[in-house]
Parts: sequence; structure tokens; C-alpha cells
Amino acid sequence: MTMLIVGLAIFFGVHLVRVVAPDYRTAMMNRMGTWGWKGVYALVALVGFVIMVMGYAEIRFTSPQLWAMDAPMVRMAVSLLMLPALVLLVATYVPGKLRTKVKHPMLIATVVWAASHLLVNGRLADLLLFGSFLLWSLVVLYDASARRPPVAPTVKSPALAWDGVALAVGGLAWWWLAFGGGHLLLFGMPVMR
Repeated sequence: MTMLIVGLAIFFGVHLVRVVAPDYRTAMMNRMGTWGWKGVYALVALVGFVIMVMGYAEIRFTSPQLWAMDAPMVRMAVSLLMLPALVLLVATYVPGKLRTKVKHPMLIATVVWAASHLLVNGRLADLLLFGSFLLWSLVVLYDASARRPPVAPTVKSPALAWDGVALAVGGLAWWWLAFGGGHLLLFGMPVMR
């Protein structure tokens, strides 16, 4: 349990610097340069992520069961929710209209992913992992939406074709995870049991 908590603290600690200590972030960027700060940021986040994954894997099936919602219909609903989440995740990285219309597609995708996974994963380890991602994404979404003006997209006139790419890649990723054995291969758990 300790390894998971330490990994979560490191990973989300660095990811919350922009929200809780923006002046510190600015000072470090001025001192180290933008790329220097990004390099340290990425390294710390990666270390936290690795520790978090190792900690979760260690206690995933042995931590206390807090709730159980393992009905096939619930699993199917969660699977269906992952389709728009994956499309939004891909839309984050392509210059389409979807990215400009949905102000923070990655954060919204993370909210959907974490909340839906909490429905069907009821162990303490799951609550810590998915609950942390859910809480973090809601905090950052609130901060990005309410406290700061939206950042203008870098693309002047997004092409609708990029939304097709987001739909196709997100849809293929969803199909592979849900029906092509990808979720079992990556996470050791089939989508439908």
C-alpha cells in the first residue's frame, strides 16, 4: 500500500504544481529554462508513475474489497463510456474542431475513465488509484475552466478531417481494448467476464 501511495503522491504532486504553486513553477522555468523545467517535471512524473504502477500491481488483488458492482450490464456500460473517453483522448493530440469545441478533452476523458472504472473496481487499491485520477482531473478541470481564461488553440482553422482521425483511432483503440483482448493483454483483466 505504501508504494502505491508514494507513487500517487509523487505523480500528482508534480502534476498539481501548476494549480497550487504557479509562482514556484514560473520561478523554476525562469531559473532552469522551459525545457529544463519540462525535463525535470517529466522525470519526476515518470518516477512517480512507475512507483504507482508497481504499488498498484502489488496490492491490486489483495487489498480489501469495498464494493462490488460486477454485473454484465454495468461492465457493458463502462465499456461503452470508454469509447467517447478514448476519442476525446486522441482529440487532445490532433488539431480538429473537437479539440477546440471541447475545451479540455484530456481532462474530460480522464474524468470519464476514472469514474467509470471506479464503478466496477471496488478494492481499496482501485479507490486509491482511480479516485486519485478522478479527484486530480476534477481539480485541474476546475482550475483550467474557472480560474484561468481558456487558452486559445494554436490551430487557426481546425480541419474536420482531424475529428475523423480522432474518431477512427479512438474507436479502434476502444475495439482493441474491449473486444480484441487489449485490456487483458495490458492490464491482466478482460473487459467482459
